[in-house]
Amino acid sequence: MTASQRFLSFDLLATPIAVLDAQGRMVAVNAALEDALGLSRRGLLGHRLDEHFVDPMPLRNALQGLRSDEFAVLRYEAALRRLHHAESLPVHVVIAPADRPEEVIVELLPVEQKSRQEREERLLEQAQLNKELIRNLAHEIKNPLGGIRGAAQLLEMELGSKDLTEYTQVIIHEADRLQTLVDRLLAPHRRPHVVSDVNIHEVCERVRSLILAEFPKGLKVVRDYDISIPEFRGDREQLIQAVLNIAHNAAQALAERVAQGDAQITLRTRIRRQVTFGKQRYRLALELHVMDNGPGIPDSIKDRIFYPLVSGREGGSGLGLTLAQTFVQQHHGLIECDSQPGCTDFKILIPLP
Repeated sequence: MTASQRFLSFDLLATPIAVLDAQGRMVAVNAALEDALGLSRRGLLGHRLDEHFVDPMPLRNALQGLRSDEFAVLRYEAALRRLHHAESLPVHVVIAPADRPEEVIVELLPVEQKSRQEREERLLEQAQLNKELIRNLAHEIKNPLGGIRGAAQLLEMELGSKDLTEYTQVIIHEADRLQTLVDRLLAPHRRPHVVSDVNIHEVCERVRSLILAEFPKGLKVVRDYDISIPEFRGDREQLIQAVLNIAHNAAQALAERVAQGDAQITLRTRIRRQVTFGKQRYRLALELHVMDNGPGIPDSIKDRIFYPLVSGREGGSGLGLTLAQTFVQQHHGLIECDSQPGCTDFKILIPLP
């Protein structure tokens, strides 16, 4: 079995990887390295990897040190030359021994990709912490709410004055309002994940009709669909709710433009190929954009928009984007946001089969 056949599984990884022999020649490479260098596998195998670095000496020295058992694993920063690119690619190099003594594995993690992965890890960790916080907080709030409401009802029955019963009604109504909020907080954890075949454009059309029904004048919802996107397995209702939450936030942020008659939301679908997110490389992924021409997200909350109870609108619950993030993550996906005055773009990425 050749080295290329032994390391065939490396093609599933998003990180560029090469396996080198004792002379530093590439005996196996993965698809990510082909993409990074802009060269085919046939053009790489048998050639020296160090020739593709701006400074080849650190790799040569590292390989020498690794083979003389001076290091078990070596890491350093370098710059990679790329075909048809004027600028080099900064990479984090990791060198480790392979299963055979005469071979070493070299992993080249683009610095930008490394930063992105770290950011995604922080987002996923924060989302998990948010879910635990919400669940615990909701239960702690819910337990005394029933007692407060019940006590107010009993007190109202004992009061003879209608003026005083107004105060008990305030207590009851506020308890009901908090109960509704708690139910919304707990909803994603209670509802089962119902999986079926999903057509993303049916999801978009449902969202579009709901938004236009609520904002019939002054708002235009533009379709920009790639109709070649295949169906995939998912929870249709959860995806409708996720996209609707984002689009509804956008429509409310467009209040001034709606009044002027030039508000616009764009629903755009595309296929992304060889995309990496969540530390995994996917051959195909759905890319769904929900874009608006509103004032943009305030800088004060831009980094916290997916946190629970954070809202840029007075009177907002701050749950819409948190729930949208939860629903998308249940589809192994990711939500990103880019916002500046005149253009806010929420991007949903979901793996496709």
